[in-house]
Amino acid sequence: MGAAGSSILGADGEWGETSLGDMPESCVAAVLLYLDPPEICQVARLNRAFRGAASADCVWAAKLPANYRYLAALAAAADDEGRGDGDANGKRFSLAATKKEIYARLCQSTLFDAGGKEFWILKNKGGLCISISSKAMTITGIDDRRHWSHLATDESRFHSVAYLQQIWWLEVDGELEFCFPAGAYSLFFHLHLGRPYRRMGRRLCGTEHVHGWDVTPTQFQLTTSDEQQATSEYYLHLHEQGGWKLYHVGDFVVSNSDEPINLKFSMMQIDCTHTKGGLCVDSVFIYPKGYKPEKEGRAWCKR
Repeated sequence: MGAAGSSILGADGEWGETSLGDMPESCVAAVLLYLDPPEICQVARLNRAFRGAASADCVWAAKLPANYRYLAALAAAADDEGRGDGDANGKRFSLAATKKEIYARLCQSTLFDAGGKEFWILKNKGGLCISISSKAMTITGIDDRRHWSHLATDESRFHSVAYLQQIWWLEVDGELEFCFPAGAYSLFFHLHLGRPYRRMGRRLCGTEHVHGWDVTPTQFQLTTSDEQQATSEYYLHLHEQGGWKLYHVGDFVVSNSDEPINLKFSMMQIDCTHTKGGLCVDSVFIYPKGYKPEKEGRAWCKR
């Protein structure tokens, strides 16, 4: 940003000194509009003028999603019900908060729909992300303990995954109605072949039940209430080092931030000529199109 001070010729003809601290906050705020939120927080440490401008509503209003009031209302309701993370200090969120406080709260996880779904915005760009628990989906045979069980694990944002031991007919269906900020989004199933467990502090993967996924591809589908559709299919394979994998179902576009859109999504492997098993179903993730999680593992899955 150049030197902290520079020489100027004063009205009396003598040279004086000026610095970044002499800049009006309105001018600083105009510059901050071009920075990402983490950068704004960094330059706020420069001096009083930058600190004041970095808290201005006009700066943070430009960083918030277009329908932030809808998201903020969900966050406030979740905090009232004890399902939200609150702010960094654990304080409950208020709709009367500053734009900066609203942005900070929306970056935290907010559970909704009885705790089976959650949303948050990305700290860098403010894009909306959503995850949907396996418990919020309809899974064929889930109540039959010969086929399915729920595993407690810290590798899921919801601390629980559905584990398939063996079945002939696999079908997992889910639905979401939500007001998304306008933009393009991608939907993924978050799956794991093998049963993860820990022994002596080490992460291991039991593969004794893994079979049937290389015979017929698993089909994935996405449809929206405004008639967008996407399909994909994959042969499921053990991920490197027995880790989790994101399977891209498809993309959809939202044009109106104020109108709820209904999504229906599914995964199926209904070839009844063979059984399949050894599958963990964690959740469905929805990300802004083009966003790539840091890695497909525990570090980014946890809240």
